[in-house]
Amino acid sequence: MKLKTISLPELNNLDPTLESTFIKMGEEQGELAECIGKFRNLSGENNDLDEVDIIKKTAKELMDVAQTCVTMMFKLEEQYGINLDEIRKEHIKKLEKRGYIKNMDK
Repeated sequence: MKLKTISLPELNNLDPTLESTFIKMGEEQGELAECIGKFRNLSGENNDLDEVDIIKKTAKELMDVAQTCVTMMFKLEEQYGINLDEIRKEHIKKLEKRGYIKNMDK
């Protein structure tokens, strides 16, 4: 299994709560859904964006979703002492068990 890393900053100029971060996640997911649906004319609305622009906008919105999710994980770590490395390892084992990735040890 190959691990790829995307490093995102811990937001140090905000003091988000779990609740505000969760609400922000929904907002960002909605913007991502708009890229996937509306800009591909699946909503019935026409647009003038070409495929490259749609993919770039989708990637930017996806990064916003990722940043918000990472921010929520940082808050769980900070407020509740969650061990993110342990959670990450458990997550990988779950993916292996479900067959999404090959076992790292094999």
